[in-house]
Amino acid sequence: MRRNMNLKNVKEKNINDKIISYIVVGTIIVAIIIISLLLYSQKINKDVKDETMSLGQMANIIGDTDENDEETESASTDIGKTVEESEKDSEEQTGGENVQAQENENTTPSEPVTSSTNTSNTAQNTTSAESKTEKQEIKELSFQKPVEGEIIREFAQDNLIYSQTLEEWVTHNGIDIKADKTTVVKAAEAGVIKSIKNDPRYGLTIVIQHDDVYQTVYSNLLTAEFVVEGETVEKGQSIGTVGNSAVFEIADEPHLHFEILKNSIQEDPSIYIK
Repeated sequence: MRRNMNLKNVKEKNINDKIISYIVVGTIIVAIIIISLLLYSQKINKDVKDETMSLGQMANIIGDTDENDEETESASTDIGKTVEESEKDSEEQTGGENVQAQENENTTPSEPVTSSTNTSNTAQNTTSAESKTEKQEIKELSFQKPVEGEIIREFAQDNLIYSQTLEEWVTHNGIDIKADKTTVVKAAEAGVIKSIKNDPRYGLTIVIQHDDVYQTVYSNLLTAEFVVEGETVEKGQSIGTVGNSAVFEIADEPHLHFEILKNSIQEDPSIYIK
């Protein structure tokens, strides 16, 4: 019995020794692999640097004899310059151009120069006159009242007014002109009917595009049967009738909700109406 126990202990010891040997050998192999990889990586980096240096030296040698490579090297040098060097080169180049321009002016007769100056001034005056004409055309655009009546609610974009319909304080992007139902609404200025729609807040609405700057909006209408989208209308032409279709203003007495937009921004119509 004791002999069997001794044999068993010897076998277990041998197994443990083998396991430890395997672990040691494996650790040594892994360490060797890692060290080899590190050395190989350093060698590769060194080879790349050496190769880069040799290529750069070759490019410099070839650049001295090849004109095409000289242009390439010159362009590369320009890119690699500092800001101060680039500005200095630009100033030197500009100075050379100015000297050449002064020499040309000294050798050129004075009369053609005067003629060129006059032509330039004439072109500037023409452009200025055209710009002034365009501004005058925009300023001369005036709007008439689309319906006759009292303004019962003013424009209030920067402050709040009380809404009887909503029972709260709100902004108001137009003016409300009191008028009986079926009162004919007229175009405040000549233009093109941009849209006829049922606005969820202000009911049946007509939008007129007058130019690239101005639009007028006519809301709370009963009908818009006098015009169609895309139609050109004249100032004072009938476009619809006053109603009570604006959900946001249904508690108010019959009126026309009228807006003027300049560059898609609501303006106070009272300033423009004449």
